[in-house]
Amino acid sequence: MNWLAMLLMITGGVFLLVSSIGLLRLPDFYCRAHAVGKAETLGSMLVLGGLAAHNGADLTSFKILLTVGIIFITNPTATHALMRAAFRSGVTIWKKGDAVKR
Repeated sequence: MNWLAMLLMITGGVFLLVSSIGLLRLPDFYCRAHAVGKAETLGSMLVLGGLAAHNGADLTSFKILLTVGIIFITNPTATHALMRAAFRSGVTIWKKGDAVKR
């Protein structure tokens, strides 16, 4: 069980690392929000799943898995709401050939 927990946590850490690199490297708000929304959701779910697997069948593991379910529902919804609000407020979409503003 420890190997599974370690594998889940390392994989989640890699997804979180990719998420942070995407946040730094991508050109505009929409690309950044997409990269962070997808990779951070999966990364945090994997890390928490690894913690639950390491803890075993316990009340704490149930609480961790409940947190995973909440993240599964709320994080993509919040990312969508942020991107929709940005689009409606007029944040421009980056196009190939545009200068990258950092």
